[in-house]
Amino acid sequence: MQNILVIMADQLSALALGCYHNADVKSPHIDRLAAEGVVFDAAYSSSPLCTPARFAFMTGQNISACGGYDNAAYMPATMPTFAHYLRLMGYRSCLSGKMHFVGPDQLHGFEERVTTDVYPADFGWVPDWENAGERIDLWYHNMSSVKQAGVAAITNQFAYDDEVGTQAMRVLYDHARSEDERPLCLVTSFIHPHDPYATRQKYWDLYEDVDIAPPTVPRPSNQDPHNARLEKVFALDAVDIDEQDIINARRAYYGNVSYVDEWVGRLRATLDECGMADNTTILFTSDHGDMLGEFGLWYKMSFREWSNRIPLIVHQPQRFDPCRVAAPVAHVDVLPTLVNIAADAGVGQPPAPIDPLHGRSLLPLCDGDAGNDQDACVSEYLGEGTSAPMLMIRRGRYKYISCSTDPEQLFDLENDPQELHNLEDHELLEGFCREAAEYWDSDALRETVIADQKRRRAVHAALRIGRYQGWDFNPARDASEEYTRSHLDLTRFDITSRFPRPPAFNPKSS
Repeated sequence: MQNILVIMADQLSALALGCYHNADVKSPHIDRLAAEGVVFDAAYSSSPLCTPARFAFMTGQNISACGGYDNAAYMPATMPTFAHYLRLMGYRSCLSGKMHFVGPDQLHGFEERVTTDVYPADFGWVPDWENAGERIDLWYHNMSSVKQAGVAAITNQFAYDDEVGTQAMRVLYDHARSEDERPLCLVTSFIHPHDPYATRQKYWDLYEDVDIAPPTVPRPSNQDPHNARLEKVFALDAVDIDEQDIINARRAYYGNVSYVDEWVGRLRATLDECGMADNTTILFTSDHGDMLGEFGLWYKMSFREWSNRIPLIVHQPQRFDPCRVAAPVAHVDVLPTLVNIAADAGVGQPPAPIDPLHGRSLLPLCDGDAGNDQDACVSEYLGEGTSAPMLMIRRGRYKYISCSTDPEQLFDLENDPQELHNLEDHELLEGFCREAAEYWDSDALRETVIADQKRRRAVHAALRIGRYQGWDFNPARDASEEYTRSHLDLTRFDITSRFPRPPAFNPKSS
């Protein structure tokens, strides 16, 4: 039996972790996971925005193919996810936390879901590419998070993640004492360190003596067109930001990284307690990163490294030796990897792909075999902050960015990790340009996205008239079957609800 524990953070840049060479951040549990596991040094979000990234993560498909365009994108119930595949192979599957599913199906293959989502399940957050220059103040980012960065005892995010972590621990305990012999796939998905940049006092204090580095690249006088649009999306110039505001925001963000790190430690300790540590594969990742003031930008929606680079760690020491992988990979690779991990452990035969998959299994790379790997990945962006499809191709040391409204960009990340020098005349540029043109019909896709935006906005407007029926998930709970109840055999229930099981109870006959 090989259990699977997926731990997902939100808006956690790979560049904000100790194991990815950030000397300021305190992340000992994640760093230990990395030291014992396989670390992917060039893992990318398949789309640097919450819902699109999770579409790709769950389905193994790029967002232009599966319709995961933006944060109000609709996932049909017929779209297969890794939860469907693993159930077909014999797994019990459970979700604790955020996945930002939009629509009436809030399970998408998961057998159980033990929390609601932190974000809405309706079409309220649809962007409008035909009016891309207009801000939507109701839900677009703004700079309040940076100006108000600091300490808070409780926030919306802390209330949510405290529940996510606690419920995930309970799922592990329940599985250990269950009579269900199936292996478990548990996805635990936290909202931190997503803004607002507010952290609890204990995590703020962790950084009291840390000289937190400011952004390496300050806001340039001439932003590239996409960066300039993002400045308007979150209204950068609506407030004055000084160096202390920036340091406070980074300190609170790092504090919330330490909060997530603490939950990683608790979940691993629970696996140890339950005797599940040796037969559980842990996959740790994030949906996207956070610019944290680099280039003067904040939050995500950019193909720049702080926004688009994500942590990806596969931990199964009994199977894989610790190593670091240089090959570029992305979210779409998660589904085939999890399926192959299950098959490799003998859980069951992997089903034939139900829909075409755009990712590849990462098991060969985990085994140190990069000989036949494509050494490349793509990322797409179709949300707010643009009015045309954006494509990133990472191949080897080079990152190429294409959008029909903008000049092309090509960066040599080996020699220019800060992405300061656009190689406008490089000999490889023509080949990348041709590849982008063959990858998709940008104009046709733009029309498809706009038509889909219009449809969802119209449906949302109709559903808001009269009685509103939300799609937000309400976790099922039957208290009549919990704890001590008169219809239960109390002795047997006390025994079966305990782990490890106590010695057999065999009273003398009366």
